[in-house]
Amino acid sequence: MHDGHPRAAEVYMHHKAGHRLPVSIRTNTLTDENGTIVGGLELFTDLSNKVATEARIDDLKKLALLDELTHLANRQYITKEIHSHFAEKKRNNTPFGPLFMDVDNFKHFNDTYGHELGDTLLKLIAKTLISSGRLYDLFGRWGGEEFIGIIHNLSSSELKDQANRIHSLVGSSYTVVNEKRLSATISIGATMARDDDTLTSLLDRADKAMYQSKTEGRNRVTIV
Repeated sequence: MHDGHPRAAEVYMHHKAGHRLPVSIRTNTLTDENGTIVGGLELFTDLSNKVATEARIDDLKKLALLDELTHLANRQYITKEIHSHFAEKKRNNTPFGPLFMDVDNFKHFNDTYGHELGDTLLKLIAKTLISSGRLYDLFGRWGGEEFIGIIHNLSSSELKDQANRIHSLVGSSYTVVNEKRLSATISIGATMARDDDTLTSLLDRADKAMYQSKTEGRNRVTIV
C-alpha cells in the first residue's frame, strides 16, 4: 500500500478442515478520485486442482480402486500405477520414485484419543497429500497408517525436495477437536526406480528407508 505496486505470491494456507492448501494471492491498491491510496485489495485463488481431484475420485469409485476412508487410491490401484510407470520408464526412460510414508506414533494416538479421531487424522493427512501434490502424481493409502506417493518425471534431488515439502506440510497441518489442536508427523522413505527393479524390490527399498527414518528419531525423510 505504500508504493502502490501490485504483487503476487503462492503460499500454503491452513484450511478450516485442517489441511494445508496451495493458494495464489494477488494484491493491489484502492485509490480515491484524487489517486490517493485509501486501501488494499487481496484476491485468493485455490491452486489445489479441486475439479481434477474430484474427477479422479469419481473414476476410482467406479473402478473400486478407492480407499473409502481417505478417498485416496487403494493398494490395488497403487500397484497398478507402479507397473504402468515401469512400462513408461522402459519405453521412454521416464524417471519415477515412490515416497513410503508412515504416521509417527499412530498407535499411541489411537490409544489416547480413540479410533474415530485416529480416522479423522488419517483423513486430514490424505487431504494435505492431495492438495500439496502435483496434478500428475498419485497418492494412495497402502494400509493402516501407511501412505505411498508415486512421483514421476523428476531427478533424485527433486524427489528429495518433494518429499521434504510434503513432510513439512503434513507436519504443519492440524485439526481442532474439543478446543484441542491435533496433528501428527510422518516418517518418509524415498528412492528412485532402477532399471532392474521389480515392484517388490522398489517398495522394499523405500520401506527400509522409511524405517531408517523411524530408527533415527522419526519425523524425517530418508532417501536411498
